[in-house]
Amino acid sequence: MEVEAISNEIIKPSFQTPENLRRYKLSFLDQLSPKAYSPFIYYYALDVNHEPNYISEISNKLKKSLSQALTLCYPLAGRFIDDHFLDCNDDGVHYFEARVKTKLSSVLENPVPCELNKLLPFELDEIAEFPLGVQLNVFECGGIAVGLCFSHRLEDALSSLMFVRSWVAIARGENDVVMQPEFISGDLFPTRNMRGYDPSFSIKKNMCTTNITKRFVFDARKIEALRAKYGERKSEEGIINNQNVRNRRLSRIAVVSTFLWNRYMAATKSLEPEAGKNYVILHPVNIRARCDPPLGEHSFGNYYTTSAIIGSIDSICTGDEYCYGLARKIGEEMRRINKEFVKNNIQEKGDELVENAKKVSVRLVKGEVAGLYISSLCRFPLYEADFGYGKPIWVSSANRGVINLVALLDNKAGDGIEAYICLNADDMAKLEADKELLAFVSPNDVAALDHEITNIPFLNGA
Repeated sequence: MEVEAISNEIIKPSFQTPENLRRYKLSFLDQLSPKAYSPFIYYYALDVNHEPNYISEISNKLKKSLSQALTLCYPLAGRFIDDHFLDCNDDGVHYFEARVKTKLSSVLENPVPCELNKLLPFELDEIAEFPLGVQLNVFECGGIAVGLCFSHRLEDALSSLMFVRSWVAIARGENDVVMQPEFISGDLFPTRNMRGYDPSFSIKKNMCTTNITKRFVFDARKIEALRAKYGERKSEEGIINNQNVRNRRLSRIAVVSTFLWNRYMAATKSLEPEAGKNYVILHPVNIRARCDPPLGEHSFGNYYTTSAIIGSIDSICTGDEYCYGLARKIGEEMRRINKEFVKNNIQEKGDELVENAKKVSVRLVKGEVAGLYISSLCRFPLYEADFGYGKPIWVSSANRGVINLVALLDNKAGDGIEAYICLNADDMAKLEADKELLAFVSPNDVAALDHEITNIPFLNGA
């Protein structure tokens, strides 16, 4: 896929940020977050029978509404000073416009994560220097894709998507429904001494050649089959005795995570115990509702901690080859992160949390611990991004380049899951040949979406 950038502008907030808000404090949860970009790409099929200057109309609308949205979320237009502060100096956001020399349908028929990176404003193997970047991509057929890069140094995925929600509402002229973000993370979780911890350790250069990201699709039917597989075995073997827990329905994330971890371990022969080797499954958990008092979705920053299941293969899989008990363990570990946990282990013992993160990162770099980091955006408002031209026909991630990273996204229907898995080339080749995995993944479901061109009133109130 050939993509040619034709312009680069700086979009600044529509109103100057007040002097008293210029110095934005990062939290220690921000400090712990990777210095990487979180990519989102929104695809829209538009009417080809439009005015000749429709791209200019769309681009101007995006830029004007972006400028207004940046006034509300002013840190995104700032610059990082160091790992403690961000200067909200209104330097602005890079806004690129690019031409894609293919049709949108070609991308949808065969999405290649590394190729999708070309639709993004920044290289994902660079340390995130800017809080936000935007790229408007125009396909030969008239369809568009809006590629966004958010710095994880400043915000988590939910904060990113809440910004997009505000931006698209402003673009539609619905300013009355835009919620003011709340910037209190630096006060709730003050910065800490991070000496000995490198949040950029997972960023690798030339990632498209050293690490490979593939996309695997689980439709609703296959997910239910996995849920039945793990749920039935759990009941049959009497793994747990508590009736309420036994009847608790396993989540989609738990069963897909368990299956992917099991097949990765089996394909790479890691299920064969290795002396002294520990294995880990990590899931980020949103702690907003787990704070006391609870915080709203509009709380801006990194508000997550990581649930971890770590130990020998036998301890994680409870002695069985297919890890039937793991799905239950994942759910239990996530539920363990409650209000009491957040208060005792994050708010009151932040230094201890930082020290543990340092130790784990060192062991990961040395290869003493192996496993998967599974980040789920399921049930997040991915498909609400309507700039006034209809909702996206697809929302994708890209090649993150972080080895042993799995990103889970809902499909458009909301009942299936798209798994973006990044592994080294050898491990990916083994995983792709795993027959049990292939029996549960579906063919590309993006091309099966309804691609009828939507009639868009481009100029009505645009």
